[in-house]
Amino acid sequence: QVQLVESGGGLVQAGESLRLSCATSGFRFGPSAMGWHRQAPGKQRELVARIFSDGATHYADSVKGRFTISQDNNFNTIYLQMDNLKPEDTGVYYCNTPQGWYPWGQGTQVTVSS
Repeated sequence: QVQLVESGGGLVQAGESLRLSCATSGFRFGPSAMGWHRQAPGKQRELVARIFSDGATHYADSVKGRFTISQDNNFNTIYLQMDNLKPEDTGVYYCNTPQGWYPWGQGTQVTVSS
């Protein structure tokens, strides 16, 4: 069965960095695009970054230039490097396909204080 396990969140101050990881299993990693989604308090989940099978990436305007998505095909893992964090980046971060095809994991909480 498909499992998505996110980790690496925490409480940081504005301007600091975090690196999130998502360990995946139960499906063929690589051919499908994958993404990081964020759910801020009181808001709908939004896609903030995605990576395609050819390595191309795309970012939401709100994180462009600060976040970097990458993947390690050998370890079926997806990463999100988040630099220059802002309070508005606060939320629970999930990995999944951009369309959310797979069961959602538990997410990892990111809290950015001003």
